[in-house]
Amino acid sequence: MKDSKIHIYFVPGLAASPKIFEFLQFSETKFKLHFLEWLIPLSEHESIQDYSRRMADLITESNPVIVGVSFGGIIAQEMSKHLNTKKVIIISSVKTSNELPKRLKIVQKTKVYKLFPTKVITNIEEFTMYAFGEKAKNKVELYKKYLSVRNSDYLNWAIYNVLHWNQTKPIENLLHIHGTDDNIFPIKHIKNCIAVKNGTHVMILNKAKTISKIISDSLLLLK
Repeated sequence: MKDSKIHIYFVPGLAASPKIFEFLQFSETKFKLHFLEWLIPLSEHESIQDYSRRMADLITESNPVIVGVSFGGIIAQEMSKHLNTKKVIIISSVKTSNELPKRLKIVQKTKVYKLFPTKVITNIEEFTMYAFGEKAKNKVELYKKYLSVRNSDYLNWAIYNVLHWNQTKPIENLLHIHGTDDNIFPIKHIKNCIAVKNGTHVMILNKAKTISKIISDSLLLLK
């Protein structure tokens, strides 16, 4: 019997675990969901193209949909170059390097990103001691829950590849969902997207119902 469900593969944000997708809701009769974990780069010099090919090898279904959040959106686009995809959907991400804000371009040119303290992420439990106030402690607890990749080699590699991604034209068959209040990739730099009112860079957590509907509606139109 032919599988009539649409298979969706989800790629989380930088260093994040698939738990960030836990609030999305899809019809079990129409969709089959698959959640990908980050691979560790083979070396600091592994190209984003080679890395994305290895990620693409994790996909077992033909004609899949790939959904990526933030850096996962960049990787989803690169993965699609090695696959025959039904659709690529990016959330809180960018379609080309031209959509990066000026401050990130400055960071890339000055190489100040090399000073980023990746050990803060790799040792979140230790960092908890320095969190003062309820709000700060709540943030740390969220980081502990959703940031699963604590490998500094991965973090340094990922940060480098966000800043040095050289995509100049959007790929075809792409849907871009973006929050109006995204402070990492401000929407003023984003073209041709579905805007989510009051959505922040982490809206995958608190705007999941809205995002689920946008994705479901767009994919059911393809059937």
